Amino acid sequence: MKLAVVRTGGKQYKVKEGDKIKVEKIEGDEGSKIELDDILLLVDDDKVEIGTPKLDKKITATILKQSRAKKVRVVKYKAKTRYHKVYGHRQHFTELAINKI
Repeated sequence: MKLAVVRTGGKQYKVKEGDKIKVEKIEGDEGSKIELDDILLLVDDDKVEIGTPKLDKKITATILKQSRAKKVRVVKYKAKTRYHKVYGHRQHFTELAINKI
């Protein structure tokens, strides 16, 4: 079983072939193939490769969906001053299917 740790969007994800992950928005159309090249760790059965800082391997993935997450409500409130402010935020994300490590 191949397992890898990949960095994208400032976060690290542990992935294996066939996984579906949600990452920060990556430019591209739905159904298109992309390559993730920022691989920090690769495990292949007994063999472990650690990048210093990253490996020269690539992971191929398919973009399944470009969407936005659920709304997060943010409330600002100051007591005794009749001040309150409510606003929302929806973060963009990309759903990827890992094809090959």
